[in-house]
Amino acid sequence: MADSGGLHLLVKPNSGRYWRMKYRFDGKEKLLSFGVYPEVSLSEARTKRDKAKAHLEESQDPAQVKRIEALQRTESNANTFEAVARAWHDNKLETWQPQTAANILHRLEKDVFPLIGKLPIATIKAPVILDVLRQIEKRGALDIAKRQAQVCGQIFRYAVATGAAEYDPVPSLRGALKPSISGHHASITTDELPEFMRILERNEARMFMPTRVLMRIMLMVFVRTSELIETPWTEIDLENEIWVIPWQRMKMGKKKLNPRKVDHHVFLPRQGWELLRELRALTGGNTYLFPNQRDPSKPVSNGAILAALKRMGYQNKMTGHGFRSLAMGIIKERLGFRHEVVDRQLAHQSGDTYGEAYDRAEFKEERRVMMQQYADYLDNIGSAKVIVGNFKRA
Repeated sequence: MADSGGLHLLVKPNSGRYWRMKYRFDGKEKLLSFGVYPEVSLSEARTKRDKAKAHLEESQDPAQVKRIEALQRTESNANTFEAVARAWHDNKLETWQPQTAANILHRLEKDVFPLIGKLPIATIKAPVILDVLRQIEKRGALDIAKRQAQVCGQIFRYAVATGAAEYDPVPSLRGALKPSISGHHASITTDELPEFMRILERNEARMFMPTRVLMRIMLMVFVRTSELIETPWTEIDLENEIWVIPWQRMKMGKKKLNPRKVDHHVFLPRQGWELLRELRALTGGNTYLFPNQRDPSKPVSNGAILAALKRMGYQNKMTGHGFRSLAMGIIKERLGFRHEVVDRQLAHQSGDTYGEAYDRAEFKEERRVMMQQYADYLDNIGSAKVIVGNFKRA
C-alpha cells in the first residue's frame, strides 16, 4: 500500500503490516524499515521518511545512519552511571585503604545507584545530580551530600577521560547545595559537657554493648575515629595494659607523610582498660575491637559514632572529631596540662612549631597521668567534685 516519497506499507499474508521505504543510494535501490503498524503510526512513519530523505540530501545512506545510531544507543546503555562508577572505583582501589574503598562503594549503592545507576552517564545533566544530592540533604546529612557530590564529580571526570561522557555537570552545582551549619568537625563546648554526659548515661541502656564501649573510649582517649574503629585486638595487650598503634595506621602514615615511622602510644586510663576487658568477652573472637554487625570480618563503619550521637539528639552538634577538640580544651584549660603534651596524645605532627626537641619527645609519664585525670574528670563531671590536674601550665 503506497503512501508517497517511497514510503509504503507492506502487508504480509499473516496480516502483519510493516512500514518500508524504497530509495536509491550510489545508483542502487535499497529498502529501509520503519517498524510495524499500528505501533508506528502513519504520521510517525512519514516523519522517519522525511528524516531519511534529509540524510540522502546530505549524501548519507539512511540505512548506515540507522545502524550507527543503534550502535551508539547500545554503547550508551552499556555506559550507565553505575557501570562507569564501578569501573572508576576499581581503577582507584590501589590508592585507597580497604575501609575507605568499602565506604565509598557503600554510599554509592545506598544513595546514588538506586536513583540514577541505570541511566546512561552521557545523558545525566546537572539538575538530575542535584536531585540526587537533595534526597541526601533531606535526611539532614549535609556533609554526606557534599562528599557524594565530590565522588560523582570524580566519576564524571573518569567518564570524560574514557569517552563515556562529554562533560562533568557537578561544577554547575556550585552554590546549589545547602551549607553545613555546624561544620564537619562540630563539637560541644566545655560548658555543654555535663548535659552531654547525662544524656549519654540515659541512652547507654539502649545501646549495644560495643557501641557503648566505643563511645566511652572515644571520650577517654580521643584518637581519630578511623584509628579507633579499625583497631585490631592484636594491638591490645590487656595483661600489661599497653596499646600501641603502628605508624602505618596513623593519619600521616596512611598519607605516606611520616618519614620517622613513629608508632603512637595510647595511654588508656583505668576505666578504659576495664571497658576493654568487658568488650573482650564479647568481640575477642573477631579481628577488630568493634566488628561490623553485618560482616564481623570488617570493622564497624565511620557512621557508628554519628548514629549514636544522632539518637542522643546531637546530630550536627557533635562528631567523632569533636571529642578531640573537646578534650584539648578541657585538658589545657581545666586540668592545666601543657599544649605540647596534649598535642602528642592527639598524635599531631609538631613540625617546626615546637622544634626538634619536642618532635622527639613523647612525654609518656605526663600523658599517662593526664589521661587518668581526664577520665576521672569525665566520671565526676555530673557532680560538684571535679578533679584538677597537678601539672601547672608551662
